[in-house]
Amino acid sequence: MTTTMESLIGLVNRIQRACTVLGDYGGADNNTFSSLWEALPSVAVVGGQSSGKSSVLESIVGRDFLPRGSGIVTRRPLVLQLHKLESGSQEYAEFLHLPRRKFTDFALVRQEIQDETDRVTGKTKQISPIPIHLSIYSPNVVNLTLIDLPGLTKVAIEGQPENIVQEIETMVRSYVEKPNCIILAISPANQDIATSDAIKLAKEVDPTGERTFGVLTKLDLMDKGTNALDVLEGRSYRLQHPWVGIVNRSQADINRNVDMIVARRKEREYFATSSDYGHLANKMGSEYLAKLLSQHLESVIRARIPSITSLINKSIEELESEMDHLGRPIALDAGAQLYTILELCRAFERIFKEHLDGGRPGGDRIYNVFDNQLPAALRKLPLDRHLSLQNVRKVVSEADGYQPHLIAPEQGYRRLIEGALGYFRGPAEASVDAVNFVLKELVRKSIAETKELKRFPTFQAELAAAANEALERFREESKKTTVRLVDMESSYLTVDFFRRLPQEVEKSGTPAATNIDRYAEGHFRRIASNVSSYIGLVADTLRNTIPKAVVYCQVRQAKQSLLNHFYTQIGKKEGKQLSQMLDEDPALMERRQQCAKRLELYKAARDEIDSVSWVR
Repeated sequence: MTTTMESLIGLVNRIQRACTVLGDYGGADNNTFSSLWEALPSVAVVGGQSSGKSSVLESIVGRDFLPRGSGIVTRRPLVLQLHKLESGSQEYAEFLHLPRRKFTDFALVRQEIQDETDRVTGKTKQISPIPIHLSIYSPNVVNLTLIDLPGLTKVAIEGQPENIVQEIETMVRSYVEKPNCIILAISPANQDIATSDAIKLAKEVDPTGERTFGVLTKLDLMDKGTNALDVLEGRSYRLQHPWVGIVNRSQADINRNVDMIVARRKEREYFATSSDYGHLANKMGSEYLAKLLSQHLESVIRARIPSITSLINKSIEELESEMDHLGRPIALDAGAQLYTILELCRAFERIFKEHLDGGRPGGDRIYNVFDNQLPAALRKLPLDRHLSLQNVRKVVSEADGYQPHLIAPEQGYRRLIEGALGYFRGPAEASVDAVNFVLKELVRKSIAETKELKRFPTFQAELAAAANEALERFREESKKTTVRLVDMESSYLTVDFFRRLPQEVEKSGTPAATNIDRYAEGHFRRIASNVSSYIGLVADTLRNTIPKAVVYCQVRQAKQSLLNHFYTQIGKKEGKQLSQMLDEDPALMERRQQCAKRLELYKAARDEIDSVSWVR
C-alpha cells in the first residue's frame, strides 16, 4: 500500500491533533506525550511586527481570517493545522476550545481569535504563551501545520511592560529552537535584509540554515528602480533552501474585501509579468511556498518515521499501563456490577487483614493497648484511697451494722472487694474503645490503600460506613463481655482466700489478744492488706482475660465477618442502586476517556504508519 505526500503529512497532522485535543501539547511535564509532539515537524512563522506574517498565512490558506491592526496584533501563538479536503467540499474551521462547533464564516473565525486572545491577555497589549489551536479544512490548502508567533520588536510601546521585547523573543525561541521546527523567516523586501529580525534569530538557532526558509514580502512596495534579486537568488544571504518572494494584498484590496483566490491570481500575474522576477515566476508566490513547505515536510517526516514510531509505541505502552491503573469501564448489567462490588470488597478485606496480621503497619497498635495502655490504667486505679485505714474502718463498720463481726468481717471484705473491682470497669471499657479506634483507623487506611477503590468515592463512603457500623456492633458486644468478666470476679470470690484468714488469726496469738486487736488499727490494716492481695490476684487475671475478650469479640470478628451484613444488604439491591454505588469520580472518568481516546488515536496512527510502503 502506498501513500501520497498529502496523506503522509495528513497523518502527521492527525497525530499532532491527537496530542493537541487530548492536552499533550504545551504541557510543562517532560513526558512521552510532549516529546511526541516535539518529534513531529511543524512550521513556525517568524518575523518582525508588520513584516507581513499574517498576510503570508492568509495567502497559504486562501482565506482572510486573521485579526489585523497596527502594532502587536498576534499576542498569542496560533497553532494552525490545515487539512486538505476533496474538491468541492465545504470549507470550515474548528477551534480546540470550542469543540464540535464548525465555523463556515471566516469573519467569525477572525473575531473568535481576537476574543480568545482577549480572554487570556485582556484588552491590552500583553502577550501570553498559551497557544490558540485552530484547524481549517479546505480543498484549497495542503496538509500543513503552521504556528503563527507574535512579531519580534525592538521597543516596548505604551501599554506594554518594559520586558516585552525579551518576552516575545523568549517565546519565539521556545518554538524555533526545537530541532524538528521548520523556520519560516518573514522579511519585508523594502527593508535591508541585514536588519531582518527573523533572519537574525534564525541564524542564531539554525546556523547551518537547514531548517530555515526565507520569505520576502512586499516586493511590490520597493522603490522604483530597485529589486530584491540579490536576496532571492541567494547572493545577499544564502540559505540551504531557496528564497521565496510573496506579493500580499494591498491595503486597498483588504479594504475592498478582495477575495484571496483573486489575490492569488493577481500574485501569479505580478511575477509572470515582472521584468525583474519573470524568470523566477514558477518559484515565487504563496502557492509555490505552500507546496515547497509541504514537500520539505514530507522529506522530514520520512526521516523521522522511526523515531515517531518508537515514541508512539512508548506512548501506547504508558497509556495501556495507565488504563490498567485506572480500571476498565463498569459494565451496565446488574450481575457484572455486583461482581465488581464483591471484588472491591475482597480487595479491601485483603489489605485490612494484612494490617491486622502484620503484613502492613497498624495491627501492632492493638497489642500496644494490651501491653501498655491497659496495665497503665490498672496501675492508676485509686485502690490506695479505697483501702485507706479510714475507708476500711468505715466500710467494715457499716457492713457490721449493730452486730460487730465475731471473727472475720466477711461482709466488710465483700464490700471492700466489690468496691475495688468496680474500678476495673473503666480500664476494661477503655481497652474496648481504644481497640475500636485502632480498627476504624485501619479501615480508613485500608480503603485509602486499596487502589481499586480510588475510582469510586461513593462506594468508598458506603464501604466505610458499613465497616464502621459493624465495628460498633463488635464494640458493644466486646464491652458487654469485658464488663461481664469484671462482674464475674465480683459475684464469686475465691474461697481459698477466705480460708486462709482464720489461720492467720490463730497464728497471731491467744484469743484474748485477738479480740483486742480486732478493734485496733492493726486489725483494719490487715484487712486492707488482705483485700489488696486479693485485688492483685484479680488484676493479674483481668490483665490476661480482658485482651482475650477484646480480641475474640472485636479483632477476630473484624477479620471474619466485618462486611457480612454489608454483603447481605448488597444482595438485596437493584441494578440502579448498584450503579449509584459505582458512581465514579468525574475527574477519573474524564481521565479514562482521554486515555482511551488517546490510545485509540495512537494505535490508529501506528497501524497507518505500519501499513505504508514508503515510496522514494
